[in-house]
Amino acid sequence: MCGIAGLWTRHPRDAATTRERVMAMRDALAHRGPDDAGYWSNGPVAFGHRRLSIIDLSPEGRQPMLSADGRFVICFNGEVFNYRDLRRRLERHGHHFRGHSDTEVLLAAICQWGLREAIRRSVGMFAFALWDGVARTLSLVRDRLGIKPLYVARTDEGDLVFASELKAIIALPEFNRRISLSAVGCYLRYTYVPSPLSIYDDAMKVPPGHLMVLTAPDASWEPRPYWSLEGVAEEARACPFPGDELEAEDALDALVRHAVGLRMIADVPLGAFLSGGVDSSLVVAQMQAQSQTRIRTFTVGFAETAFDESRFARVVARHLGTDHTELTVSPREAQAVIPRLADIYDEPFADVSQIPTYLISALARQHVTVSLSGDGGDELFAGYDRYPFARRAWWWRSHLARPLRGAAVQALRATAGAAQALSVGSVLESARPERFHKLVDLLHADSAGELYRRLISTARAPQALMRNAVGEDCEIETLLSARPERTFADRMFLVDTKVYLPDDLLTKLDRASMAVSLEARVPLLDHRLVEFAVRLPLQFKLRDGTGKWLLRKVLARYLSRHTFDRPKMGFEVPIGRWLQGPLREWGNELLDSVQLLNGGVFDPHTVAALWRTFCTTPGASPHLVWGVLMFEAWRRRWGAVI
Repeated sequence: MCGIAGLWTRHPRDAATTRERVMAMRDALAHRGPDDAGYWSNGPVAFGHRRLSIIDLSPEGRQPMLSADGRFVICFNGEVFNYRDLRRRLERHGHHFRGHSDTEVLLAAICQWGLREAIRRSVGMFAFALWDGVARTLSLVRDRLGIKPLYVARTDEGDLVFASELKAIIALPEFNRRISLSAVGCYLRYTYVPSPLSIYDDAMKVPPGHLMVLTAPDASWEPRPYWSLEGVAEEARACPFPGDELEAEDALDALVRHAVGLRMIADVPLGAFLSGGVDSSLVVAQMQAQSQTRIRTFTVGFAETAFDESRFARVVARHLGTDHTELTVSPREAQAVIPRLADIYDEPFADVSQIPTYLISALARQHVTVSLSGDGGDELFAGYDRYPFARRAWWWRSHLARPLRGAAVQALRATAGAAQALSVGSVLESARPERFHKLVDLLHADSAGELYRRLISTARAPQALMRNAVGEDCEIETLLSARPERTFADRMFLVDTKVYLPDDLLTKLDRASMAVSLEARVPLLDHRLVEFAVRLPLQFKLRDGTGKWLLRKVLARYLSRHTFDRPKMGFEVPIGRWLQGPLREWGNELLDSVQLLNGGVFDPHTVAALWRTFCTTPGASPHLVWGVLMFEAWRRRWGAVI
């Protein structure tokens, strides 16, 4: 795992100036690659690389790397997990290798088969830049599911720049840090900035499964897909999985085993995150089944019982016989992470599980350099509670006559008021009035797509918080639009897998793990496993109101059901209680009216009312407030402007 950065300038300067600019970008990513640093340039093009050595620790694995014929130069972040198989095939074609890195194999594959075919044959997680010295083109490529990040931007001088993280791009003084108000609206609604948007007007994310071929630094940005989740879904509709339940179970078991086995290849110590839930338990079970030694597993626990999964992870670890490390974190220790979040997430990001994700990454890094994670299971196998809930809610919304719908809305509002009264002065976890308010909101949806959009929205009307709001421009609306050939379940799956997964969950995992120089691997997002999951009938995923039915069947081959059959828990912390208690002064400072007015994004009076209502309402949902706080912390840290 590494950090990459580079530029293609319209106005070449002297070599020393170019080197200084790219090295400033490169070294802003030192946390992603503390083991080595490389630089390459040729006229107007220059690459910088920070290396976290995982495969081939020798100097032969250094980057940027030139192809054997000298035509291509690559700046690569990630892993090609099937590189050994590709290497054997390439050797039969006459290729010879200096070392044993996957990057060298990928370069040879590009020479042999061309860029698109080399990507098609690669199984992995990656983002890379490729300079073709003959065609004089720069290609930017991101893996199919968006596991690894890649930004591209343009400076005020017209130079093209790219990097793994925005902090490298803004290391260039000539990059304009002007905020995209459209991105702010999307961020407030969803707590993250969805691709291909970035928080800056002059930058964008290369979308998952896309490549961008540029013929000049000022050429238009036209990412083109080489793999499409919608295309996979279309093929699956025409050719669904033909087997019965047992055949599907056997096939899934084999696919997970192979995906996990590939991701256990490393020249450094390796372990896994373990929550005790279905996804991480299955990954760890498959790891232990393929290992001759005890797998290292890691869990972070919390003093607040309602947020603590460590007891479940402990049971699974004991059953599988892993070498388990558990850390119980106090509220003070968890809160100490918060001031670092704007550094770690250099684009506004407000998924509160960013805090425990950083903590477990830091714990694992004390013992290993690579850790496997169970991300992806919820999206691929309908694991979220909102899937059955959304389907039931739309059924009721569709079948309730308008007068009955009005009566239901009034009843829900009254129930929310009663729940609010119950929660005053108590710690009653079940009294959650915002849940009833959410149901009221859903009953006003005009379509199934609109219902799901409301369900996954943190802010119903984010523009109300902003001084100069503009319309939101987000792919989620397109994916949720009613198309007769797509079921409601299809649309929910596409939104969560194509947008929420890369732009929230994988962003969270990448930044948290790389902040401590830990490589995180996600075997359930092997693209072949994804393509298999898409072909499965819905009843193989969601049955009797419970998701991940087939995953549970496979896991039961390795663990007794009582070790993992339990209600789903989110990987969160009690951020609401913290903000109303020990973090209240921190919030007051960030939401100071003068500072908000100077920032130019938020309306100070509206935000003040939001903050005041939250602070005086026990049990109030913290998510929108947390989003505003994280944005302001980010804006001040990085000097972004309107």
